[in-house]
Amino acid sequence: MDRYTPRSRKLAPMVAVAAAAALTLAGCSSSSGGKQAEEGGENASAGKANTPRMTVALVTHQAPGDTFWDIVRKGAEAAAAKDNIKLDYSADPNAGNQATLVQTAIDKKVDGIAVTLAKPDALKDVIAKAKAANIPVVGLNSGVSDWQKLGLMEFFGQDETVAGEALGKRLNEAGAKKAVCVIQEQGNIGLTQRCDGVKKTFEGTTETLNVNGTDMPSVKSTITAKLKTDSDIDYVVTLGAPFAMTAAQSVDETGSKAKVATFDLNKELTGAISKGDIEFAVDQQPYLQGYLAIDSLWLYKNNGNYMGGGEAPVLTGPAFVDKTNVETIDKFAAKGTR
Repeated sequence: MDRYTPRSRKLAPMVAVAAAAALTLAGCSSSSGGKQAEEGGENASAGKANTPRMTVALVTHQAPGDTFWDIVRKGAEAAAAKDNIKLDYSADPNAGNQATLVQTAIDKKVDGIAVTLAKPDALKDVIAKAKAANIPVVGLNSGVSDWQKLGLMEFFGQDETVAGEALGKRLNEAGAKKAVCVIQEQGNIGLTQRCDGVKKTFEGTTETLNVNGTDMPSVKSTITAKLKTDSDIDYVVTLGAPFAMTAAQSVDETGSKAKVATFDLNKELTGAISKGDIEFAVDQQPYLQGYLAIDSLWLYKNNGNYMGGGEAPVLTGPAFVDKTNVETIDKFAAKGTR
């Protein structure tokens, strides 16, 4: 079996094939986002639909400098260009501010909203306001346990607990004995679920290490200090590609025996896997999350479709990327789409 194929068949239903068939890996440019909403997708190579112009808001909890969200946004921009959609992107890692951005989208009377639910309780009321305004709302990336409770139509992402459990099993296979799971944003439910999943299946000892993900020098110093004080750590598990690269630096500088594994990819990380600096990554396909979230709103508006029937999430991961398959993935990561 191809190592890139998700190991757990219980993750079905997987990505909606009908929507994914239209996916074109467009070479869109993308900045890191921030609070200001911007229109994107003009440079995408896919052809446009001849349906009436729509405006869709994509509101995430992206923190400044987190390149993961550039990949999500590129997927969203490609779908928007194909579907004749004006995409308004905005982001804020503060849940209260993110809720304000959703309210701004409601006030603009957009045709649809795609939102991440890293801290679902903070978004509950504003999502109810969107529904009251007859604006369809879908979720992506974070919130697989809460999207139905909040009344969203659909959800696109991975089950973070299942992903964590899969990584824990992989640590068992590697013979690991003690792992530290690095959380870069306290209170983010998806990140907590990842570490909890690792603890559930990993037969060794797992500790959680909280760091300030918006301050990379601080992340490095915290991981370095932990490795210096605990020589028994043989795996550092990070929850995002930039933090894995920083953890690898800490391992190198301290002379620790620890290896690094992570969730999520970027072009630097695939190179690090090839060189052996990172053991493996769990990929949730963020480009696909952005693409399907936006495309689903077009399908609902123009054909009344619900991916997953409105009852089940559309899962985009998890899958492992390691030395056995990184060469295939690397050419797409170089384009900024994996």
